[in-house]
Amino acid sequence: MTKALEGVRILDFTRAYSGPYCTMLLGDLGAEVIKVERAGSGDDTRTLFPVKDGKSGYFAYLNRGKKSIALNLKSEAGRNAALEIAKKSDILIENFSPGTMDKLGLGYNDIKSINPDIVYASLSGFGQYGPYSKKPAYDGVVSTMAGLVSLSGTPEQPVRPGPAIADSATGVHCALAVMAAFCYKLRGGHGQYVDVAMMDTVFSMLEGFIPMASMLNMLPERFGNGNASSAPYNMYQTMDGFVAIATANETLFRRLAKLMKREDLIENPKFCENYLRKQNVDELDAIIGSWTAQYTSDVLVAMLDEAKVPGGKMNTVFDLLEDPQIKARNMLIEQEIPGLGTFTFPGNPLKLSLTPPDTSKRAPELGEHAEEILLECGYSDVQIEHMKREGII
Repeated sequence: MTKALEGVRILDFTRAYSGPYCTMLLGDLGAEVIKVERAGSGDDTRTLFPVKDGKSGYFAYLNRGKKSIALNLKSEAGRNAALEIAKKSDILIENFSPGTMDKLGLGYNDIKSINPDIVYASLSGFGQYGPYSKKPAYDGVVSTMAGLVSLSGTPEQPVRPGPAIADSATGVHCALAVMAAFCYKLRGGHGQYVDVAMMDTVFSMLEGFIPMASMLNMLPERFGNGNASSAPYNMYQTMDGFVAIATANETLFRRLAKLMKREDLIENPKFCENYLRKQNVDELDAIIGSWTAQYTSDVLVAMLDEAKVPGGKMNTVFDLLEDPQIKARNMLIEQEIPGLGTFTFPGNPLKLSLTPPDTSKRAPELGEHAEEILLECGYSDVQIEHMKREGII
């Protein structure tokens, strides 16, 4: 066995971002991922920007290495085909609106009746129960409702983070939950139902802000690029960009002051302890900002590294495509998009010494593996041709 999840079959009813990100990670680790798409049009992300000659890089990244079958799940024949695949699957993951899979006759109880040991995961915006469970959800909505946006941006303006953090983080949490349930089954337990919600995920990631409210009755504020607990901890302008500097303890602050040749700051009654620095953070940031503005970002970061003060240059996406650390960690992979050529995509962040992720396989064309999958489920060539004619696949 050369892959961690080799021999594991995942039936993937997910689309958009959170679900496909989850199944991509598991597929990279060796699972066979069978992606069920809408007959005719497929996953909505097949049309999402960036698009070149009608093909989406967004889709290509999130669905590498998967097999695609396009089914009309509203037809009896399409549903029956999905059930046949489910009989031979270890895990099923879906991220339709709660109740949709039940209406299609593909809910947990339907699948459990034909495959009692299935691990069945539903990934949704707000979970399968609760007053918001039927509410439509996208990353921006959930990030706003779950508190992330209220804590991001400046005091004057809340800002949603650029990447869809709620989506990706929920995908990772779902992958963890599915693997926990699968390990339980392997140890002699049973299959089970897994319910993972974006709002739950984001709420659980609010660090110390919830204890701040519950323990101190303090409403957390937005600090821009600052930090709720430590100072100085911010992003500072340089001659040609911005650099983040983070000093989360007294040792690091003393190192920074010495590097700045401002040892007087260490004994200054406004800055001699962290809580005092937080109280006077605007004044301290102005002092540091005047210092950083004298250097280019590269020179400043080299100085910070030499002094062992945490600091980093603000990289653009173009910068990251040339970044030596990103390259060294195999986080840049070359992936084919049929008919277009080969392009650079993010690699897999999970590093396993004996069973490393495999990111070599491209994303599938719509319905590319339908015949292969159905033949394995016992369908004949005649039946498959009939399903094609009827628009079932």
